[in-house]
Amino acid sequence: MSQKEAKEIAEIIDEQIESIKEEIIELKELTKPVKLDASVGRLSRMDAINNKAINEKSLREKKSTLQKLERAQERAAEGDLGKCLKCGNDIPFGRLKIMPYTTRCVQCAGR
Repeated sequence: MSQKEAKEIAEIIDEQIESIKEEIIELKELTKPVKLDASVGRLSRMDAINNKAINEKSLREKKSTLQKLERAQERAAEGDLGKCLKCGNDIPFGRLKIMPYTTRCVQCAGR
């Protein structure tokens, strides 16, 4: 991977980290417990509980993605970003642009 490509991937990682951190803050607000004394009907309360569960799952996924991006940021600082951890070959630049946290090339990811 060229210096220019590595810099572009590092910028993408930084942007995604900031974006996900903002989303996590919003999701934490949406996953607060549903109060019993809230003046909503029975069905509205059930909807609120269901939405809370959906938002909790989304929050877990965002936290997981954030961890992956932070590890990718560390690999970029060490100069290891863009190398497949399994076979050692280069990970295609296009794949890194879409999933900058990926650790495997297309062939190893497919196995």
